[in-house]
Amino acid sequence: MVSLGDTLDWPFFEPHHRDFAGKLAAWADATLPGLPHDDVDAACRDRVKALGEAGFLRATVPAAHGGLHTVLDVRTLCLAREILAARDGLADFAFAMQGLGTGSISIAGSEAMQQRILPGVRDGKRIAAFALSEKEAGSDVAAMATSATPDGNTHIRIDGEKTWISNGGIADHYVVFARSGEAPGARGLSAYLVEADTPGLSVTERIDVIAPHPLATLRFDACRIPVENRIGGPGDGFKVAMATLDIFRSTVGAAALGFARRALHETVSHANGRKLFGGTLGDLQLSQAAIADSAAEVDAAALLVYRAAWTKDRGAPRVTREAALAKLVATENAQRVIDRAVQIHGGLGVTRGVKVEELYREIRALRIYEGASEVQKIVIARDLLKNTDGRNKGKN
Repeated sequence: MVSLGDTLDWPFFEPHHRDFAGKLAAWADATLPGLPHDDVDAACRDRVKALGEAGFLRATVPAAHGGLHTVLDVRTLCLAREILAARDGLADFAFAMQGLGTGSISIAGSEAMQQRILPGVRDGKRIAAFALSEKEAGSDVAAMATSATPDGNTHIRIDGEKTWISNGGIADHYVVFARSGEAPGARGLSAYLVEADTPGLSVTERIDVIAPHPLATLRFDACRIPVENRIGGPGDGFKVAMATLDIFRSTVGAAALGFARRALHETVSHANGRKLFGGTLGDLQLSQAAIADSAAEVDAAALLVYRAAWTKDRGAPRVTREAALAKLVATENAQRVIDRAVQIHGGLGVTRGVKVEELYREIRALRIYEGASEVQKIVIARDLLKNTDGRNKGKN
């Protein structure tokens, strides 16, 4: 199957990363082809269960609750997403949401909350979700309208709507961000744990997208939760959300890298086997140029993804620019690599059931979610503009 090549020999990795990657790849090749795809909800549940039973979801929680590492190890998360995405997009989705949907709890949740939620996530018995986006507040988080108001001394009432919520409709809990009003804009948001069976929480729409995943719009009508379900302090919501995305944004790049690596694998296999003009498709210089371009873009993406992950794992408090670069380049490069794969496959490339057609549908959303490419460019440029003067002081 698809190989990581010499990636694991790079100095970003330690022996335990290589061991994890080898075990996950072998398990994925043996297990994922036998899991169902027809019913997307059931397919995701089956993948969460299988990943949990095999022990791989331990990568999504800290060691204090049965995880692999003291804190979430971003290199391990990235390796998992790359390996799974190269084989099965729904398996990557299932793994990623277990991490994203509880990352905020791992970072800022109370000990009691962590004890209640994280073991079930680790074992694949609890499905997680992250509810940040709204119809008028996607890229602009500060425009959020969902409200959280005190309801007596012991409870909080949540009202509003969230949309584009992955695992919406199948999750057992949602990490919900709402306007709590401590200050204007982003400083007046808080984060909350909302169990899926909380009265007042409903799924108002299931959203059908080109690469099927569980996706929904949620409605909160006087949804009453205990104060203890707040994640972090009052007004810490934006900080909690950004800290969570700071970890998981690089992993989106890793998923794109997995899709791209699989597309390159399929391209080379097809070019070597397709006979035409007295030779093979791979004998043609234009095919060779396309393969070379794709190989360069895969390696460039891998270097940026694992640079960002390594930097975070070394203890950097924030890797906002590094993660933005990784996501931007990896997702944009993957779109080009997969488009070339479709072109080289010809009519087969747009035929349902052929892997590159599936990859073509899978990659498109990654350039949008967890910060569209245009937003990543703003993040990168603002970081450079903000820091250039300070970094260059005293230099000739």
